[in-house]
Amino acid sequence: MVEQEKLDLFATEELYIVGQVVAIFYQNPTNFYKVLLIRVTETNSDYADKEIVVTGNFGQIQEEETYRFYGTLIEHPKFGLQFNSNRYKQEKPTTMAGVINYLSSDKFPGIGKKTAENIVHVLGENAIDKISENPDALAEVTGLNSKKKEVLIQTIHASDGMEKIIIGLNSYGFGSQLAYNIYQTYQGETLEIIQENPYQLVQDIENIGFKKADAIAEQLGFAADSPGRLRAAVLFALSELCLSQGNTYTSAEDLLEESLTVLESSRSFIIEPDAVADELVHLIEENQIIEDQKKLYIKSLYAAEWGISTSVKRLLNRKKITYGAHDIPKEIRKLEKRLGISYGASQVKAIEEAMLSPMFILTGGPGTGKTTVLNGIVSLFAELNGLSLDLNDYKEQPFPILLTAPTGRAAKRMNETTNLPSSTIHRLLGLNGRENNNEDQQSDRELEGGLLIVDEMSMVDTWLANQLLRAVPQHMQVLFVGDKNQLPSVGPGQVLHDLIDAHLIPSMELNEIYRQGDGSTIIPLAHEIKDGRLPGDFTQNKKDRSFISCNAYQIEEVIRQVVAKAKEKGFTSQDIQVLAPMYRGPAGIDALNKMMQEILNPNETSQRKEVKFNDRVYRIGDKILQLVNNPELNVFNGDMGEITSITYAKETADKVDELVIQFDSNEVTYKRNEWNKITLAYCCSIHKSQGSEFKMVILPMVQNYGRMLRRDLLYTAITRSSELLILCGENSAFQECVMKSSATRLTTLKERLIEEKDVLSDETTQAAFKESSEEKHKTATSESVASEKTLEEDSLFEMKEEVPASYRLTIELIQSNKIDPMIGMEGIAP
Repeated sequence: MVEQEKLDLFATEELYIVGQVVAIFYQNPTNFYKVLLIRVTETNSDYADKEIVVTGNFGQIQEEETYRFYGTLIEHPKFGLQFNSNRYKQEKPTTMAGVINYLSSDKFPGIGKKTAENIVHVLGENAIDKISENPDALAEVTGLNSKKKEVLIQTIHASDGMEKIIIGLNSYGFGSQLAYNIYQTYQGETLEIIQENPYQLVQDIENIGFKKADAIAEQLGFAADSPGRLRAAVLFALSELCLSQGNTYTSAEDLLEESLTVLESSRSFIIEPDAVADELVHLIEENQIIEDQKKLYIKSLYAAEWGISTSVKRLLNRKKITYGAHDIPKEIRKLEKRLGISYGASQVKAIEEAMLSPMFILTGGPGTGKTTVLNGIVSLFAELNGLSLDLNDYKEQPFPILLTAPTGRAAKRMNETTNLPSSTIHRLLGLNGRENNNEDQQSDRELEGGLLIVDEMSMVDTWLANQLLRAVPQHMQVLFVGDKNQLPSVGPGQVLHDLIDAHLIPSMELNEIYRQGDGSTIIPLAHEIKDGRLPGDFTQNKKDRSFISCNAYQIEEVIRQVVAKAKEKGFTSQDIQVLAPMYRGPAGIDALNKMMQEILNPNETSQRKEVKFNDRVYRIGDKILQLVNNPELNVFNGDMGEITSITYAKETADKVDELVIQFDSNEVTYKRNEWNKITLAYCCSIHKSQGSEFKMVILPMVQNYGRMLRRDLLYTAITRSSELLILCGENSAFQECVMKSSATRLTTLKERLIEEKDVLSDETTQAAFKESSEEKHKTATSESVASEKTLEEDSLFEMKEEVPASYRLTIELIQSNKIDPMIGMEGIAP
């Protein structure tokens, strides 16, 4: 029995390898991942060779130094047996001679053998640990000047510091990329910050949620009802409520309910609602959460809504635009003759109003002539302002008309339809995509030119709209173009919708369909869906669209047959796009991507290079979707490309697999640790397809998609098809989509735009308004009542003294006795 226990103990002993670093084959500058060649001096594994490759997340590893690595032996499919290390430590010398040799090595300049012997004689074999723990221990050593003491202390701390941090982060379960991000944010204070407040990670580090931070907090002994935990849950819940639903604010009731859910789902512990309400009040008092009119905001979203409102009013206060003796209607007629086209009445009106307005919104569905109007505005603006549209005339200066869109593909389409330069908004502003909730990383760039045109404005969220409008100078005209019936932005807000509804900016919706002379039925179908109905012939096959009835478990086979036949007819993977609302399930994006890859880019003979990453396989020729913005490399979320090259680790200097992906004319190299930024694109979400157009769209829609059955999703998907549309699934699911309009997001941009608009008549008044508004909201926040907290009493955010938001007479102001209902009627009798 005892013998068996010994065997069990040995079986569960953590494997280690001790050895000297012979070479560092590879180290990634963007994280701590390294590939090392180790000369083995000791191990408790059955590895018998003298050298082994060790991989893992390491800090400042130095060649010829000795380290102890803990981990597991793994069989790499190409490079054989390796040791994958999950933690490590520098192996310090254990004998007096070893410590003396270590301290007198080149690592400690100025410390000779005699000095080292003196240190060891006084402090013993544990001299290094004693100095690390208490630098004052060197005071016991005679003959050491201040310079030598500083060399000893700094060198020992430098080698120990990062090592301890990396080991600490590894022990908390962080992988290389997250560990790198954490260290880059906190540097030498990393472990102290985590130990003091692990929940700080949720606020500062992307991809770390409440549950991960809470697990660390529990490990560190943070009580389930500690104030820090409750505050962190409230902030996390506010972010989740806003970002997951696209809202810019939430209510106290919803926030407290979500906070309790977050807390109790992470640990099995009942939390008192009053305790959470207490912390919510404190967060408001400390200005970490903004409260206004009983609405609760993330600080950056509150500031962004006010910023958009201020910028819009500033730009609308521009002096009336005139063109001297030019008569705009007459100039439009000249333009028609020159271009050989005839504008409809609504198109003429749109061009005229856009030319005369500081800001203008042009909306319309597919086939209504938005591009035609856009080109007309560009041509007329150039002519009336004496500008050339020849790019060769602007080699030394910026082009005077700026065309931009939220995605790379949408920007490319603008370039193709206008033959003028265009870019993404991020690239135009010099943003890196990480500025959303960081007020210290805002762009201060001011745009140059006379006209700014923003396409696909429905995709622009509150943060990005604020950044863009801040950069627009007073003299620049602005034209927003979009389709208000498409999906709103992935990020919070519904900016285009709110700008239109505020009726502050002149706008025009084009309704007349022009692009249907070829007998297309896709465009009329889209307009029927927009109006909330399916046509009577919806399930009948037409020359450019088909309907195939099937259930969720038949979807994959149906699409397999459709794609196979399309391939036989010459369609390529770039021509065919499957769009689906969800990732999981039998009719989800993940399953459909794998199936389509085997049809459109098979590797039956194994002659084509391929690599595995998580549960996916990537091959040369695969269609790829970019998942994040990377302005430095000119690739953006939603861009589609193709793998043109795969280089295996053994073929590269860095000893790591690489993919080269072609995005139009732009080639980008991705090392293995960056492959989480891409995915297969044969099938993608409808959100990711916005701003793009495909020759053939295959659209499955089944009841399994549940809450994703919405009109705006269906409408957006159908309008992505330029020539052929294959609808498959359940007729009832399509019917439900049409009947279920998208939920209006919770935003206050519209109210910001229309309130106080009468007093914003000049820049002086604007400045005064901004200052008084900031003071008003600061006062309102600091005066939140901290005593009444329960939801039932609904008085969590009553103010001691409220200032009316405007001077308009409303029923609410009368009922609250803030304004006398008989104001201005003194002395008047029936």
